[in-house]
Amino acid sequence: MLEDLITSKTRLKLLIKFFISQANMGYLNGLANEMGGSTNKIRKELNHLQEAGYLNKVKNENIVEYTANTKHPLYEVLRKVVMKHLGLEDIVDNVLEKMGNVEEIILVGDYANGNDSGRIEIFLVGKDLNMEYISQLESKIEKLIKRKVSFYLASKFLSDQKHIKLFTNKKDDINL
Repeated sequence: MLEDLITSKTRLKLLIKFFISQANMGYLNGLANEMGGSTNKIRKELNHLQEAGYLNKVKNENIVEYTANTKHPLYEVLRKVVMKHLGLEDIVDNVLEKMGNVEEIILVGDYANGNDSGRIEIFLVGKDLNMEYISQLESKIEKLIKRKVSFYLASKFLSDQKHIKLFTNKKDDINL
């Protein structure tokens, strides 16, 4: 879907990297290794996105790091477009539609790090979650978003791995 609008695969990967989570950052060589692209292509796209105001460029000793510019007027719009492109909004909608006991929906793995690997890993936190429904939901969502989806069920999320809360019904947390 989005690849039809943004024809540069490198630019699309960078948008996913930086707009799936404002905490994601990267530097030229690290991004080249992560994305399997040439430093020249990535430098060109980083400069283009930074000059357009979508990315911040910060020099940190000998390394230039890039982050999403959360103050850009289109930041939230781009973030929602990336989430929709990856199918994350569809996942949240489908889970919440049939399962009222979900307390949190948490993205982990490659996508939490901003890497479009094709495998989305989701923790569903709640009580009495219906495993049968979730296994049916996996294949339904995979067909819808054309990515592999793995759900993990838990009564609590106790992990220090990088994660993004896609949904929470806890009062002290904020939904994304």
